[in-house]
Amino acid sequence: MGILQRESLLQGETALYRHIVFLCSIVIAVLSATSARAANSERCQELARRLEITKSQITAIEVSLTLFSAVDGNCIALATELLDHGASVDARDRFGARPLSHAARFGHLAMVDLLLARGAPLNARNLAGATALFFAVEGNHTPVAQRLIERGADVNLAGRSDVTPVAAAAYRGNNVIVEDLLAHGADDRVPDRTGKPPIVYAAAGARFDIVKQLLARNLDINSRYPNELTLLMWASGPDEKASETEAIKVVSYLLDAGAHIDDRDARGRTALMIAAEGGRAEIASLLLARGADPSLKDKAGKSAADLTVLSSLRERLTLP
Repeated sequence: MGILQRESLLQGETALYRHIVFLCSIVIAVLSATSARAANSERCQELARRLEITKSQITAIEVSLTLFSAVDGNCIALATELLDHGASVDARDRFGARPLSHAARFGHLAMVDLLLARGAPLNARNLAGATALFFAVEGNHTPVAQRLIERGADVNLAGRSDVTPVAAAAYRGNNVIVEDLLAHGADDRVPDRTGKPPIVYAAAGARFDIVKQLLARNLDINSRYPNELTLLMWASGPDEKASETEAIKVVSYLLDAGAHIDDRDARGRTALMIAAEGGRAEIASLLLARGADPSLKDKAGKSAADLTVLSSLRERLTLP
């Protein structure tokens, strides 16, 4: 058998293998979804059985508490029955959250619709200040967030630590929700309790599309945030889970848009030093190529080369 024939056979086997893997992934996903639905169905049936047994003795408060279990399990029929028998859509759990917030947190769109139809307070907040919309955004449940926005949810009510829905969406990298929130009047400049506005979460999370979207709203690219950090610094030392490839896109975009490459934070560190300390070699290389000064030292007298643990990067930083 010739080389070309062998290569053709191998390519065919590889394609077949990939096709099988793809089909297996679909089967696993379907089985997982079916299993989850079956588990929910069993849970709903068990809740219904318990309610039937205790119905004659159950108090109004217990009816409302049972509603939370029905909402969490997405038991539409049971929730409807409970509401018909006096369960309150304004009931509160021990954290002050209402049933609508529970439905939003789990992404149960049909349950959200049911509760809204029964008069659930749209902007009710829990003890930390979070609304159903905040829970939906934080959980990355786009359809639920969009439904709540459409129904008039207040897009600026902050949740825990004063994080706004648009900041939560920026952190999750959900460009669709960010766009919807902004279109309905969300304030993209409100900082949380730590002083970070939504664009900082986008830059630190390497959320390229969201960084572009927010900067297009006339934000100062060289603004200073807590500890004198700039967006370029946040992007150069992104979250651990952030893709370096995406972070490089953000860094490049910020530089092209006029970010000051050698600005210093409260410790006297530049974006290059931050990238070096975080082991982000590709980002550091990009900054070097774009003119970052490797000879600068922070307030402790350390340069970027002193801060990195990567020997290969250290060599590049110390080259004349």
